[in-house]
Amino acid sequence: MPTASTATLRCGVIGVGKMGRHHARLWTQVAGCDLVGVVDSSAERRQQVIDQYGGRGHDSVEALIDAGVDLVTIATPTVHHREAAEKLLAAGVHCLIEKPLAPTQDEARAIADAAKRSGALLQVGHVVRYDPVMVAIRKLGLRPRFVEVDRVSPMTFRSVDVGVVLDMMIHDIDVLLMLFGAEPVDVRASSVSVLGEAEDVCNARLEFPRMADGYAPVANVTASRLAMKTERKIRVMSDDTYVSADFVDRKGTVARKGPNASKIAEVRELLKQGADLSHLNFLDLLQVEPLAVEPGEPLKLQAEDFVDAIRSGRRPLVDAEDGFAAVRTADRIVAAGRAAGSRMV
Repeated sequence: MPTASTATLRCGVIGVGKMGRHHARLWTQVAGCDLVGVVDSSAERRQQVIDQYGGRGHDSVEALIDAGVDLVTIATPTVHHREAAEKLLAAGVHCLIEKPLAPTQDEARAIADAAKRSGALLQVGHVVRYDPVMVAIRKLGLRPRFVEVDRVSPMTFRSVDVGVVLDMMIHDIDVLLMLFGAEPVDVRASSVSVLGEAEDVCNARLEFPRMADGYAPVANVTASRLAMKTERKIRVMSDDTYVSADFVDRKGTVARKGPNASKIAEVRELLKQGADLSHLNFLDLLQVEPLAVEPGEPLKLQAEDFVDAIRSGRRPLVDAEDGFAAVRTADRIVAAGRAAGSRMV
């Protein structure tokens, strides 16, 4: 007889647009899960998904709850997250909510509080944490002093209910909060709006709490949905390690000074003395190797990890408080951009 930790989990998806379809597919592939229903305002989309992946189509969250579900992915437009989440959480249904958690920090706070009251688990879909490139970077255990992130792509005309900060930069905001282990103490930003009132391009400089040696770590993050190509890159610098990685190509490079610390100390002393070192090759002073990136589908890794959290009762990797912190930081970036005189062109 199955126990609570081994029983098949009855899964549903609310919102089966482009992202929701992927979640529907995954709940037919993750071990111990069964897709039992989907909700969408479009009867045609509902039918297409259930024809391909099974389950039943419903026109309301209440109907899906009545059908009996254990966990649900919410993949609706961001402005509808709170309405769906509060109903599901009140019914004790575990929720995986696509990023961002909510369009404002007030709504994000309300969702987080609803999760706390319900006892059901809530995970926010900051899927970059599960990207094999980020998994490889996390394994290095760095304490970053400086991080630079670029995320640009052509306009897709999805998620146009929010600006580029909540649409795209939110991924990297979550990564930065994870890497630095705190929210920024200072935020500066500039942004440009082109296609509507919300920002389409944004650059932000985030300063984080000072380290033990008094140094204040900094991150520079750029997001644009008006680029000519797709580019997603990150550069991380710690005391003795530099990492440069490309999320699109799924590869990276790790450079360490540790093995040649004595040689670098010698070079530093020679520079102080005014020596001409133009004959040196800087790369010869470092140990350079490829970033060890393993294969894997981030969305599936996320789904499997959430299921494990449900079965084991542990905290999800990206819980409601993490989602709230990311939205609060995003709000600060948007406000800083406006205060700096966000331009519409």
